[in-house]
Formats: sequence, C-alpha cells, structure tokens
Amino acid sequence: MGFVGEFSSFLHRSGILKFGDFTLASGRRSPFYIDVRLVPGHPVEFRRMVKALQGRIIEEVGLDGFDSFVSVPTGGLVIASALAMETVKPIAYARSRPKDHGTSRLVEGRITSGMRAVMVDDVATTGGSMVRGIRALRDEGARISDAYVIVDRMEGAAGALEGEGVRMHSLADMRQIAESLHAEGAISADTLGAIKARTGGSGC
Repeated sequence: MGFVGEFSSFLHRSGILKFGDFTLASGRRSPFYIDVRLVPGHPVEFRRMVKALQGRIIEEVGLDGFDSFVSVPTGGLVIASALAMETVKPIAYARSRPKDHGTSRLVEGRITSGMRAVMVDDVATTGGSMVRGIRALRDEGARISDAYVIVDRMEGAAGALEGEGVRMHSLADMRQIAESLHAEGAISADTLGAIKARTGGSGC
C-alpha cells in the first residue's frame, strides 16, 4: 500500500474523513466531510504527510526553484510552516481581510519584488481562498506558478487556479481516496459511486 492508501485509511480510521450527508459552509450538500486541520493532532501521521508533500515539491519544483512558501490561514498555514522549518525556507501569508488594527496589513511576512513562491493549502474545494491569496501576494511582488494541497475535493479549484496561471498539485484527490477505501472494504460501492458523481467521475 502506497502513501495514498495509507493516508486514506488513516483519515477514515481517525474520523478526519467522514461519509454521510453534510452541509458545507457554502450551504451545499456533500456525501463526505474532511477536516485536514485535525491531522496535526496525530504527530506521526502529520510528519509523514509533510514529508510526502516536501518530497513532491522537491521532485517537481526543486528547492532551488523557489524562494519562499506562501499560504492562507488557517489550515494551510500550519502545513506551510512545517514545510518552511523542514526546508529552511521563509514563509509569508495573505489574510482573508486586512487587520483592523496595527499596520492593517493584508499580507504578513517578507515579500520582495520578483520573489518566487510556492502556495500551500490543506484542502482545495473551489479555490476561492487560494485565488484571493495569490492575487494579494502578487500585488506585493511575489511570483507564484505552483500551488500544493493535501487533498483536492475536485470541485473546481484546479480550474480556478489555472485561470490565474497557477498549476495545482495534490497529494491525493477525493476520487483516489474513495477508490482506495472501497478497495479495502472500508466504504460501500454506493458511497464510492456518490463520491465519483460528486467529483465528476462515473458511478459504479
């Protein structure tokens, strides 16, 4: 069993990934709910996840291919901070809105003109928060062409980022996770079919 299979089993076993009938913050219904912000509560699996993401970034971009990690609060910022420590890279992030006190900054961290940055987030859904963050960081001078997420819900984020000239990469997408869990007998064929239908694939 590779990383995706092991990670999928962990998410399901720990209750970080649940299947059922859920209402999302957007008001839309979903046959699953995943909260990657809970992974740091499992330090062994959290480190394994971070190292897997680090390996992908090194393989696909290279440590010499960028100057800094950037992110958006809150889930992605925890992961980006761990990556920054592992790779000894700086980190900056874009708030969802400027602070209403102090410097009233929208972007926190050191951004220099032309700085090459890799965006990191936890879960990609529509990509809205990443797009807003990318635009804010670019306004400060950052150059962003790649974004990495742990899980892609496959609900439009990749297309939204492509529209900004950014390639989105994920450690796993929901179709892969569901297929892995179904193969080990953890979820039913009906649940797998619902996930495939939700993510644009064909049902069973």
